[in-house]
Amino acid sequence: MKLVSFVQSGEERLGFLNGDVIVDALLASGGNAAFASALSFIRSGDAGFKAAKALLGNPPKQACLPVKIVTLTAPIRPSTILCSGSNYKDHNAEKANTPISGKEPEFFVKTADCVVGPDEPIVFDLRFSKKLDCESELAIVIGKAGRHIETKDALDHVFGYTICNDVTARDRQVRRTPEGMTWYELGSGKAFDSSAPLGPCIVTADEIGDPQTLKLLSRVNGELRQSSNTGNMIWSCAELIHFFSRNFTLKPGMVIITGTPAGTAWSADKELGGKGVTQPGLVPATRYCLPGDVVECEVEKIGVLRNPIAEAGEQRARVAAE
Repeated sequence: MKLVSFVQSGEERLGFLNGDVIVDALLASGGNAAFASALSFIRSGDAGFKAAKALLGNPPKQACLPVKIVTLTAPIRPSTILCSGSNYKDHNAEKANTPISGKEPEFFVKTADCVVGPDEPIVFDLRFSKKLDCESELAIVIGKAGRHIETKDALDHVFGYTICNDVTARDRQVRRTPEGMTWYELGSGKAFDSSAPLGPCIVTADEIGDPQTLKLLSRVNGELRQSSNTGNMIWSCAELIHFFSRNFTLKPGMVIITGTPAGTAWSADKELGGKGVTQPGLVPATRYCLPGDVVECEVEKIGVLRNPIAEAGEQRARVAAE
């Protein structure tokens, strides 16, 4: 089952992607509150899932909208996005690392304020950063609450999976001492407006199967920058759920992003410790993202999350006036 959120008459609504149509969940269900949003549907548990399956078997015609006429938004707006950095060995090999890189998950947080949906712009604001980088990541959507979750039980707490572009301001993230010590300022470098594009849909766990077997790609202006497999994670999805559940009671609708492989623009930035490592088959970055670029993040069985880079509104207006 594939969940989307879309705009209808100025209102954000839950939909189910069913071939080339989107089924308006609230309309199809006759106003069932469980179908009011992705979060309410996730919270409805098995009962909601079974009801949705029944609806999709014979959806009312008036509730079916052609995909091509629908504007998608982020499939969910999680209050909390728990993030794991440095979770692929090949990414660690292309950049400057901190003393804990690759030894334990690097823990940071994004919020709903960071989220944008498919085709919404990632904002480039020179007042904030000159070094905007993008990272394709598998995102876990929690379905069942739990604290101190054992790794062996962790995937039972997953509702489904989506894609996140972990947009990063590298010039705010990476700090280096004259002696060569590197550390990360993960708050300022990771959490800001439009730094967490999500989408295009959430695919339920039953359709994904093993989350450690998925091909993961990213492209910038059509050039292949990242190509890997989630099996190359240092810590698996189950291990990350266990890790984050030590700090938080994981709740339905929370999202965990799982790290990115090699191919970031950081790798070309020697000033910030990029090592210029090239990967066979990839087009190495020569710069960070700029207005006019288009970034595509792709994960097998989920789809493609596409976002343009756009100049901040005030800058755009000023440039036009000049």
